[in-house]
Amino acid sequence: DISLMCLARIPRKYHSVLKCVSKRWRDLICSEEWLCYRRKHKLDETWIYALWNDKSKEILCYVLDPTDSRRYRKLLASWWSSASTLEKKRHGEFLDSTDEVYSYDASSKCWAQATSLSTARYNFACEVSDEKLYVIGGGGSNSSDHSWETFDPLTNCWTSQTDPKIVSEIKHSVVLDRNIYVRCTSKYPVTPHVSAVVYKPSSGTWQYADDDMVSGWRGPVVVVDGTLYVLDQSLGRTRLMMSLKERREWIPVGRLLPSNARPPFQLVAVGKSIFIVGRVLSTVVVDVGDLGNEDQMIVGSALPGLLFDVNVISVKCLSI
Repeated sequence: DISLMCLARIPRKYHSVLKCVSKRWRDLICSEEWLCYRRKHKLDETWIYALWNDKSKEILCYVLDPTDSRRYRKLLASWWSSASTLEKKRHGEFLDSTDEVYSYDASSKCWAQATSLSTARYNFACEVSDEKLYVIGGGGSNSSDHSWETFDPLTNCWTSQTDPKIVSEIKHSVVLDRNIYVRCTSKYPVTPHVSAVVYKPSSGTWQYADDDMVSGWRGPVVVVDGTLYVLDQSLGRTRLMMSLKERREWIPVGRLLPSNARPPFQLVAVGKSIFIVGRVLSTVVVDVGDLGNEDQMIVGSALPGLLFDVNVISVKCLSI
């Protein structure tokens, strides 16, 4: 179809304008055919979605187009929290313990209530692997402490399972080589103990992660080209650490200026760029090719934050 070939090459920031031309164009831009075509021909573009709550506890969302990175734009749709991407939709939960799930279609900019979780929970890990959505651990009830749930879009159902290696105190999570890694804290028997577990969808089993990974995983984490990067805020300074898988060690590749962004931080990656998102959405963008050593300051473009104080809950990427 000639119209699809031409329209699919128009940048994503103009899609809202295209949808106003006619109902046929609107239906096309919101269709699965449109999404698949752009992905097949490597035309899809990734935007960054930041969720936060204000003093009234209302959940709001801001979006950033990395190709036009002057500042974040507010989305009219709101009221969703911890989330992860599944195809072009998002699923999320409220801050309080709940089993309610909602999906957001970024093409049509519409919300819909999705299939509820089997167990109400909060502060959980949420990741996608092999086209399935995983909700792991968190608090809320005794049944959520050691459980995880898997959402299969083909059946539109959640499947709940348990494993004693999963604990309720979830810190961070990441997908690497299709495996899901979760950093967690156990308060027993006396002092807090930090550990990491890994779920392998190929075998459906949980294992404890290697000690070398746990030793360097001390903060928010992101994957760029199969390499782990962690923002380490220990020892009174903020350093970006890189994992050397072959040598089984972590090395510092740069320090973050305190004036560039305020903690707590979230990390996301678009291409070879890491976005370090701090409080009030203050953001530093750094290319991994520009990283050096521990003593080198991270030099990258900085995006101004909001003029009012907000608590950033989650930052995720979504491609169309």
